[in-house]
Amino acid sequence: MIEIKLPDNSIKKFKNPVSIIEVAESIGPGLAKATVAGKVNGKLKDACDLIEENASLEIIRAQDQEGLEIIRHSCAHLFGHALKQIYPDAKMAIGPVIKNGFYYDIDLEKSLTQDDLEKIENKMKKLSDTDYEVVKEVVPKKDAEDIFKSRNEDYKLEILKDIKSKETVGLYYHQEYIDMCRGPHVNSMKHIKAFKLTHVAGAYWRGDSKNKMLQRVYGTLWNSNKDLEKHLNNLKEASKRDHRKLGQKFDLFHFQEEAPGMVFWHPKGWTIFRLLENFIREKQLKAGYEEIKTPQVLDRKLWEKSGHWDKYRENMYITEIDEEHANEKRVNALKPMSCPAHVQIYNQGIKSYRDLPVRLAEFGCCHRYEASGTLHGLMRVRQLTQDDGHIFCTEDQIESETQNFIEVLSEVYKELGFRKFKINLSTRPDVRVGSDEVWDKAEDALRHAINKLNLEYEVSEGDGAFYGPKLDFILTDAIDREWQCGTLQLDFNLPDRLDATFVGEDGEKHKPVMMHRAILGSVERFIGILIEEFDGNFPVWLSPIQVVIMNISQKHEEKVKKIQEKLESKGFRVKLDLRNEKITYKIRDHSMQRVPYQLVVGDKEEVTNTVSVRARKGEDLGSMQIEDFSSMLASKIKSKEV
Repeated sequence: MIEIKLPDNSIKKFKNPVSIIEVAESIGPGLAKATVAGKVNGKLKDACDLIEENASLEIIRAQDQEGLEIIRHSCAHLFGHALKQIYPDAKMAIGPVIKNGFYYDIDLEKSLTQDDLEKIENKMKKLSDTDYEVVKEVVPKKDAEDIFKSRNEDYKLEILKDIKSKETVGLYYHQEYIDMCRGPHVNSMKHIKAFKLTHVAGAYWRGDSKNKMLQRVYGTLWNSNKDLEKHLNNLKEASKRDHRKLGQKFDLFHFQEEAPGMVFWHPKGWTIFRLLENFIREKQLKAGYEEIKTPQVLDRKLWEKSGHWDKYRENMYITEIDEEHANEKRVNALKPMSCPAHVQIYNQGIKSYRDLPVRLAEFGCCHRYEASGTLHGLMRVRQLTQDDGHIFCTEDQIESETQNFIEVLSEVYKELGFRKFKINLSTRPDVRVGSDEVWDKAEDALRHAINKLNLEYEVSEGDGAFYGPKLDFILTDAIDREWQCGTLQLDFNLPDRLDATFVGEDGEKHKPVMMHRAILGSVERFIGILIEEFDGNFPVWLSPIQVVIMNISQKHEEKVKKIQEKLESKGFRVKLDLRNEKITYKIRDHSMQRVPYQLVVGDKEEVTNTVSVRARKGEDLGSMQIEDFSSMLASKIKSKEV
C-alpha cells in the first residue's frame, strides 16, 4: 500500500504505483482538469510520472505560479511544433522559460519577420485548439542521439554531448514533433491558449560570439486572454515610455560611439542626477552615515588581495603605467566597485567595539566592462555611479542595522512614488566561507529585522553569495514591471582578506561584519526607471525646470524678468520664454516638455500684478499673486508630492 501525504496532511492510499494525475482524479475532476504537474517530496514532476513509494505530494495547477511557468515552457515546445510544420529545415537549439514567457533559439536560413511570427502563431493556435496530448518518454542517451541524428537536429546532439552516457533523457512527443527537456511539461495542449509571439532577436549559440548567430524568437503566455491583453498593453506603454526616446525628447542625455556605455548628461538630465544624489545624501546623513570619496584607480595588488582580480578581472578596465625609474610597469584598474577602498578607510586607526557601527557612504564612480550587445541606454552602462554604502558592525548589530537600512530604503522609495516593493532573502550556498553558527546568526538577524517591520519576503534557498546572505529589494513600477534596485549583503570574507579588525570588550582583536548596501544601486539606471515611471512627468521637486514664464508681447518682457528674479531668489528653477511666437504655441510647446507650471503675463496680469497659472496637464489655475504662487510651489516641493 502506497501512502501519499497531501498539503492538508490528509493521506491518500493506493494499492499500486499511481501517477500524479491519477491522484488528482481521485480527489476530484475539477482538480484533475487544472493539474499540470506535481511536487513529489518537494521535487517537480510531470503529471504522468508514477509515485512508487510513500511520498508527500503537492498538486501544481495551471493558476499557480509554478504551473504558469510550466505552461510557458511547454508553449516553447508548441512553437517548435508549429515552426517545423512551416519550416521543416529549421534546427532547434534551446527554448527556456523566462519572465512572462519563453524564447526559442533556432537556426533557420530565412530571417523571420513580424509577418512570419504571425503565421507561426496562427499555426500554434490551430494546433493548441486540438487539445492534443503530450506524451513523455524517458530513453537512454544513445536512443535520444539516434532520434535527433535522424532529424538533423545538430544543436540537440551538441546538448546531448554534455549528458553522461549512463543518464537517461526526457523526450516530449507533440504528435510528429519531438523535443528534449528535463521537464516537467503539460500533458495536453488544453492548458495552452492565451499566448503571443512578440519579437525576434539575434543570439549567439551558447552566448559565445565565436559561435553561429541564431534567431531568438520571444513569446509571452498567460492564464487568460484578459491577462495577456493587459501584458501586451503594458508592453505598448513601455515602448512609449522608453527612457531612451524620452531622454532625447526632453534633452536629458545622449550616448555616442566614442564612449560606448557612458552617459553624456545634458544640463536638464544632470540637474535630475544632482537632485536625486542630494536627496539620497540627505537621507544617509540623517541615518548616521559619513560620506567619503575614494580613488577611481587602484593598484592591482589591492584587487588581488580583495579577490576581485581572480573573480572579476574580465569585467575590469585595466591600465598600465610606466613610472619613472620603475623596473616594471605598474598595473592599475578602474574600480568596478568601492568595497575594497572603503575597507582602507575603515582600517585607518584602531577601532574599538565602542566605535561600531561605522557607516560609510560614497557616490562612487565605477567602471565595468559589459559586452556591447548587453548595453541598454541608462539601464546597462559601463560607467555608473553607485549610492554605495558599507556598514562595519558586530554580529550582534546585524539585526538593528538591517532594520535601520530597510526603514531608510522604504522612506526613499515611498517619497519617489514606489508604494510597493518585494524583499528576497537569499540564504547560504553550498560553497561558502564562515561557520554554520555565524550563518545561522546572520540569516536569523535578517529575518527578525524584516519581521519586526511587518514586511513580507520570499526566501531563495542557496542563492546567497559565498561570503554571506543577502536581501534584494524589487520595485514594481506603474506598468507592473519589476526592478531589482536596493540590496543589503552581509560579508564575512572581505574584512578577513583586507585585515579589518576591532578591539572587543575582551581586549582581543575581532573581525567586523561588513554590510554592503545600496538603495538606488546604479544612479543612472534608477534615473532610467524614474523617466519611464513618470513618463517624463517628474514630481515638481525633481523636475529640471519647475516653472516657465512666458510673455504675450514684447512690452511685458521687463515684468517677466522681474518675476524670474523673484522666483529664482527663492531657489526655484525657472526658464524664460521670450520668443516672438503666439502664446498658444508656447503653451503647447512647454506642455509637450512636461514643465510643471507655466506662468503667462499679459496686459491684465501687468495691471493687477498677478500671473496666469497653468499646470502641465492643462489645468487652468487662474490668476494668482506671485507670493501665493511661490507659497504653493514651495509646499509642493517640500511635500515631494508625486
